Amino acid sequence: MSYPRAFSHIGITVPDLQEAVKFYSEVMGWYVMMPPTEVLEEKKTAIGQMCIDVFGEGWESFKIAHLSTSDTIGIELFEFKNNNKPKHEFNPYQTGVFHFCVKDPDIEGLTKKIVEAGGKQRMPIREYFPDEKPYKMVYCEDPFGNIIEIYTHSYELVYSSDYK
Repeated sequence: MSYPRAFSHIGITVPDLQEAVKFYSEVMGWYVMMPPTEVLEEKKTAIGQMCIDVFGEGWESFKIAHLSTSDTIGIELFEFKNNNKPKHEFNPYQTGVFHFCVKDPDIEGLTKKIVEAGGKQRMPIREYFPDEKPYKMVYCEDPFGNIIEIYTHSYELVYSSDYK
């Protein structure tokens, strides 16, 4: 029997872990579960061996922090010594994760906080059903180049409604 799996967490690589923890905790309101911590490349512990399994050898160390949303979705933030800091170019056509979405009934307020914290508003706030239902959305960008979409209502409410 097939069933939908629950979402557990997402991992995001950032150029400055301290700044990212500050942004995501202060602007997004996410809880810091584990503050920035250094992980060393070593085979003596389970975490060291698991990271070698994932990243290969030669990374020496990285920093990680764990945060949580109000609905218990985990956010892992990574900072690697040799992280690539390319000029971020918006390209939704490239295969891979394009954006993540959060829900906030105060879409205007959160958008303003993102911009004031060094992020960007990528489009005007739009209504899905103008003059019928109060469902709004907007695309923003965090200060590190990650795309954040904001909905005022749940994904299920927006997409289970008939488009007219």
